[in-house]
Amino acid sequence: MRRELHFQADRIEMVLASHKVPARVTGGMVTPRLVRYHLSTPLEVKVRQVAGLSEEIALSLGAPSCRVYREEGRVEVEVPRAQGQAVALLPLLDRLRASGAVVPPVTAVLGLDQEGMPLLVRLPSANVAHVLIAGTTGSGKTALARTMVASLAASNHQRSLQLVLVDPKGRGLVAFEGLPHLLVPVVTRVDEAVAVLGRLVAEMERRDAEGRSEPRLVVVLDELADLVQVGGRELEGRLVRLTQRGREAGLHLVACTQKPAAAVIGGLVKSNFPVRLVGAVTSPDDARVATGIGGTGAERLLGQGDFLVVAKGEVTRMQAAYIGEGQVRELVEGLRAGTSRPRLAATGTGGAERASKGGNGDRLAALRARLKIAR
Repeated sequence: MRRELHFQADRIEMVLASHKVPARVTGGMVTPRLVRYHLSTPLEVKVRQVAGLSEEIALSLGAPSCRVYREEGRVEVEVPRAQGQAVALLPLLDRLRASGAVVPPVTAVLGLDQEGMPLLVRLPSANVAHVLIAGTTGSGKTALARTMVASLAASNHQRSLQLVLVDPKGRGLVAFEGLPHLLVPVVTRVDEAVAVLGRLVAEMERRDAEGRSEPRLVVVLDELADLVQVGGRELEGRLVRLTQRGREAGLHLVACTQKPAAAVIGGLVKSNFPVRLVGAVTSPDDARVATGIGGTGAERLLGQGDFLVVAKGEVTRMQAAYIGEGQVRELVEGLRAGTSRPRLAATGTGGAERASKGGNGDRLAALRARLKIAR
C-alpha cells in the first residue's frame, strides 16, 4: 500500500509539473473508500489550475475520476481506491464497547469519518431531533437506515426505546420483523402508514398533555417522497406535525428519500430535519435541497455508503457502516432470546458518574471527546 501511495503521489506531481504548475504532495489520508493527497502550492497557484487537470490526473493514476478542492488553506486531490473497504457495523459496535466510551441513550451509530473516527448521532438532542437520509439508488441510504435501526436496538432496551418502521417497498427494513422494540409490525402499505402516523400524532398529543417523553419513539420511513406522493396531504400533514412537535414528546423521525427534489419534498424537509445524511444525488439542485446548503458536492459522491453529514451548518464526509439482512435477522433472534451480543457501554449520566467515582473519569472524558457525536 505504501509503495502505491508513493507512486500515485509522484504521478500527481509529474502531471502538474508537465503543465508548469509548481506543487508538491506533502501528505495525505487513506479512508475506506478514498485516498486524499495534500498539495503544497505557491500563493500564485489557483485551485482552478489544479482542478482543470483533474481528468488528466485521474488518467495517469488509472482511476475513474478524481476531485480537486480547497480545504483548511490547502489544495486536496481526492482519488477513489481501486478496492474500497466496507465498514462493518457489528465490529464497530464491539470497538465502541471495548473502548469503554459512554454512549448516550438513543444514539445511533452512522459510520467512520475520514479520520477513521466513529460518527454517531444522538436523536434526543435539541440540535438533532429528526434525520433525513437522501441519495439515489445505489447510494446506500436504505442500508444506512438499517444500520441506524440495528445500532439503536443493540444499545437500548425495548422499555426505553420503541420503533416504528415503514417500508413501502418491503425490502430494506422488513428483516427487522419480530424485533422486540417494534411498536407495530413493519408497515409495508401506504394506507397503513397513514393510519399509523395518525396514531403517532395522537400519542404525541397525549404525551404533551401528560408532560412525558418516555419511552423514546423512533419512526423510520423508507422512500419518503413516494409516501408523500401516494399518501397525499393527509400523510404529509401528519409528518409535518410530528417533525414540528415530536421532539418534546420523545418522538423522532428518520426519513429516507431518493427524490430530494424541491417540488416533491422541499416544503416538508426545509426546516424540519436539522440533520441531513446525504449520499450520491443526481444534480447540484438535488444536492442543495438534500443538504440545505449549496456547494457541498454531494452530486460527486461515490455511492455505496459514501455520505455527507450536515449538522449545524457543518459538513463531514463519512463511510456509512453496513449490516447485512442476514446479520439483522440474527440480531433480532438474539434480542428476542435475550442472547444478543453485548450492548454498548452505559446508557446515561449515571454510568459516567459511577465511572468517575471509580477513578476513570479522565480516561472516559478523553474517549467521549474522541467520539464524534452530533448533539
